[in-house]
This record gives sequence, structure tokens and C-alpha cells, in this order.
Amino acid sequence: MSSVTIRLPRQGAGLALLQKYGVYLAIVLILVANLIVTPNFFTIDNLRTQLVQVVPVLIVALGMALVIGTEGIDLSVGAAMAMAAAVLPLYIGYGFVPALIIALVAALVIGLTNGVLVAFVGVQPIVATLSLMVAGRGLALLVAGEQLRPVIDPTVLALGRGTVFGVPWAVLIAAALVAIIAVLVNRTTFGKQLVAVGGNRRAAELAGLPVKRILLVIYLVCAVLAAVAGIIGTARLAASVPSTIGNLIELSAITAVVVGGTPLSGGQVKIAGTVAGALLLQIITATLVKHNVPDAYSQIIQAAIIIVAVYIQRGKVFTK
Repeated sequence: MSSVTIRLPRQGAGLALLQKYGVYLAIVLILVANLIVTPNFFTIDNLRTQLVQVVPVLIVALGMALVIGTEGIDLSVGAAMAMAAAVLPLYIGYGFVPALIIALVAALVIGLTNGVLVAFVGVQPIVATLSLMVAGRGLALLVAGEQLRPVIDPTVLALGRGTVFGVPWAVLIAAALVAIIAVLVNRTTFGKQLVAVGGNRRAAELAGLPVKRILLVIYLVCAVLAAVAGIIGTARLAASVPSTIGNLIELSAITAVVVGGTPLSGGQVKIAGTVAGALLLQIITATLVKHNVPDAYSQIIQAAIIIVAVYIQRGKVFTK
């Protein structure tokens, strides 16, 4: 079949700048607005609270950015969080490290299933991960006996509530993961291969890249990151609540990634933009809460942000 290339009208410099720096400009504008209209927004306690609250979305968004970079999507990240949260208290009696490993492995099963379905069976990512979104959370509820389980282990609780020189452990963990994923994407051969697969999978296969293995690894990494977010969320609550933990977090993660400049068409991964996107969502949510706006409006705003971001980031060239 012949290839037909359609070129859209040339984008202006203003739109190009908006694509590249729009998320950072939005953060600055909202912060300035809060400085004017929101009392006590810039107190140390409030800023620390916002950083802690953004951690789960940020960590999940890092994995989502990798998946979207391959032109995929992962709707099962909330289920992976729930699975890790359900398993952790069951094995904490054996010690923190064994319980942590088992929780991560439990979430890995979800990522492995996603990766096999997408890479080897050929199921569309949205279909594969949608099925695991439902089945994974159901399995997590069965593992937990559909009960809330308290978590009292001090090491686990420190992950969500402890600090080092005033900096929360959760924030330090998130910062470390951001650095690791940034190096993976920008400084390693695997990162270049990931981007190549997302840019043109057929060309990557013809070039001899291990496309299936790359896709499998990406979904595994995404599940592990979601599990880490689930463990930190459990530590913050001091309880395992698989029925609610991670609900709709896939929406927030996708929003953060897309707003940060990673296109849904794949071929690019913007880690700094993803971090900025997650912070933007948190600032918006905090602003609405400070002004007593119902949470439902926050979800509507997130949906609107996705539409605007996808429109701004739309490609210039389409091939069919």
C-alpha cells in the first residue's frame, strides 16, 4: 500500500512555544494567582503537604510516560497499586524487605500480563490494560478479603510520614525515581530504543530492535512504579484499602504526561514535563480545595486539560 503524507498548515512560533513551555507557564500563573487570592498557600507546611500529596500521581506518571512513549497506554496502574497495597500487610510479619519484595512481585504479575498481551499476543494496549484494570482490582480485593487492614509497621509508616532533615521520605523516593527514569530515557541505549519503537514500530523491527522485549519491560516497569506508589499511599493512610487506593489515578497520570509534552502518538518521552504536569494538577487541586470547590469539578478540569493538551500537542504530519 502506498504511503500518503499530509502536511498540516505550519504552526506559528507562539504555538510552538506553548507546546514546549506551556505547562511551566501555567504553573507560574497559578502560583502567582494563589499568592494574590489564597491565604497561607505559600507556608512551609502547605508546600510540604502538596509535595507529599503529588508523589503517588508523579510516580505513576513516570511509568505512564514510558508506556505512552511506545504509543501505548496503561489503564491498570490503579489495580497494580491496589494489588501492592493488598499484599503488603499480609506479609509484613516476615519483615519489611520480604513484604516489600512480595508486594512488588504481585504488582509485577499485572505488568507481565499486560506486556505479554500487548507485545506477544498483539492485543491493543487499551483493551489489554482495561481488562487488567478490572480484573486486577478484583483480585486485590480477594487477596485482602475485601477488608481494610491496618498497617502499623514503623518502617512502612516512615515511607509515608517520615522525614530526613525536614524532607519527607516520599518526596525523596519520588525524586530518586525521577532521576533514574530520566537517565534511563535520555542516557541509555534502552531509552533510545524505547523512543524508536514509539516513533515507528515497523521500522524498529526492520532495524533489528527487540521490540517485543522492550514493550514487555516497559509494562513491567510501569507496574513496579505503580506498586511503589501504592505502598507509599498505604504508608500515608496507615492502612491497606485496595477498594479505593489508586481509583482514577490513571486519569491523573495520563493528564500529567500529556500536559507535560509527551504525545499520545508516541516517539517522545518528556520526563521533566511529566513532573511539571503532575505538579500542575496538584496545584490546581489544592487551589480548588482551598476555595472550597467540590472535588467533582477537579475531575472535570482534568478532563478539559487533557483535551486542550492533546489539541496543542497534535502532530504536524499524519501518514496513512
